[in-house]
Amino acid sequence: MRQRIRASGHEHVSAEHASTFELTSDDWLTPAGDCILGIEADGTPAALDDAFVSACRSHDATITARLRVGDREQVIVGSGHPGLSFENDRSMVVRTSDYVDDRTVMVGADTAAADIDRDIIEELEAGSELECVLEVDAE
Repeated sequence: MRQRIRASGHEHVSAEHASTFELTSDDWLTPAGDCILGIEADGTPAALDDAFVSACRSHDATITARLRVGDREQVIVGSGHPGLSFENDRSMVVRTSDYVDDRTVMVGADTAAADIDRDIIEELEAGSELECVLEVDAE
């Protein structure tokens, strides 16, 4: 089961955060937003399909995020969690920890903002478009 979110890069994308990355529907980004990869996201946790959300609410669920910028791609793998609420209508966060709040869409991720390919980050900093495809496998 898949969900596709598109967002725009921004000159302040620095991707220095060591434990998360985020996409936001906000149309601005300050230099302090060191986990944010894209702004003006066309999807938020609250807008994701109910069946997708339900599948993610299991410790056994494997969630994959494919980040595509131009011809570059990076795959991030993590887990679901029963506490995922998918209620936030502004931003979605992928976490390397097991912390859960209304913005969290994945826990236990193998990649945070600081780990993302720097060529991808340079493209985002230049304003390139980002596609994030979330996929859940809940056997």
